[in-house]
Amino acid sequence: MRILVLNADYPRFLAWLYRRQPGLENASYDAQMAARNASLFGVADFYSRNFAASGHPAAEIHVNNPWLQSAWAREHGMKVQPAQPPGAAVSRALPGWLQRTVTPFKPLLRPLARKVGLSPRLDSEAENILLAQIEEFRPDLIINQDTFHVNAGLVRRIKGIGRPILIGQIGIAPSRGEDWPAYDLMMSQMAANVNYFRSLGVRAEVNHLAFEPAILDALPAAPAADIDVSFVGTVSADHRLRIALLEAVAGRYDLKLFGSRPQALPDASPLHRCFQGEVWGADMYQVLRRSRVTLNSHIDFTGREAGNMRLFEATGAGTFLLTDFKDNLHTLFEPDRDVAVWHGVDDCLAGIDRALRDEQSRADIARAGQARTMAQHTYRDRTREILGFAEQAQARR
Repeated sequence: MRILVLNADYPRFLAWLYRRQPGLENASYDAQMAARNASLFGVADFYSRNFAASGHPAAEIHVNNPWLQSAWAREHGMKVQPAQPPGAAVSRALPGWLQRTVTPFKPLLRPLARKVGLSPRLDSEAENILLAQIEEFRPDLIINQDTFHVNAGLVRRIKGIGRPILIGQIGIAPSRGEDWPAYDLMMSQMAANVNYFRSLGVRAEVNHLAFEPAILDALPAAPAADIDVSFVGTVSADHRLRIALLEAVAGRYDLKLFGSRPQALPDASPLHRCFQGEVWGADMYQVLRRSRVTLNSHIDFTGREAGNMRLFEATGAGTFLLTDFKDNLHTLFEPDRDVAVWHGVDDCLAGIDRALRDEQSRADIARAGQARTMAQHTYRDRTREILGFAEQAQARR
């Protein structure tokens, strides 16, 4: 089975990637893709490499990277407009928080994206490049992890190229009114999403995020643990519970906060002194490994479900994780054995205090969490599940 994965990247990550490697935008498609994957940011090539390891030719397309996509087009004889220089293309009058959060995983922000001129779909040239890539690769299975740019209208066009099986993957509450029946299957780490799709008559399955063990081989030596308490991630209006928690932590501990500083944060917030800037990919994993305690707090709309990427990144890196309790957490990790758990702000503060005082217990939980992730939550496990879903879809046809 030939498998193609469609994905997209945060504009702020792309700015960082191309800024740190001047001239990369002029490199070949393969060179740019290699640099993108070597960053270890997000899911990189973790899906395609594990499909390939199972004997299925697989590739990834980053549909919103204009320099990468333009390079492919040029190398295949397509005439394209020159892409803007990386610095100019990602700094167009968009608030920093929007640059980072308007991604395929944030369809709830589509109306706001339209107001500031960010289209929820690709322009015609970008669509033509994507369709040409699909025509050349001729996949039997397409996994669309970018339902923001590659919307259902474009999915209908894609299905006309060899009739591949179409699986969509979405990590937050899906937008209403979308043509979700265009897909053969929808996947999400949230059972509430799965139930919603099924209520529409769309086949849907739970498929969680994961960790790629090869990350550990690619990282430099583990640094000394010189950070007492860290949080790596977004702080925005969608994270009111997270902000309340982090402000309480900042009032008692030397919290290091890695991410973009939100514009709406009140001047009096203690979080301002905690921000250390953004870290991406390998740098982010090194921050986790430097942390005696790293915190997790799910975005507000997830309700009582656990399943964000931080669960797997932190445990996979071998870091002690103190995470918010969710009703389904025990299906992923054993609370207080694989991960430490907090039930409220005061409980979290007490959990930090216990962890910082008891190094042995902290190390035991970190080791157990890493062992659980390596045994059950790798991309090898997830791609095997997806192959099973695809076989079922094939049989229904």
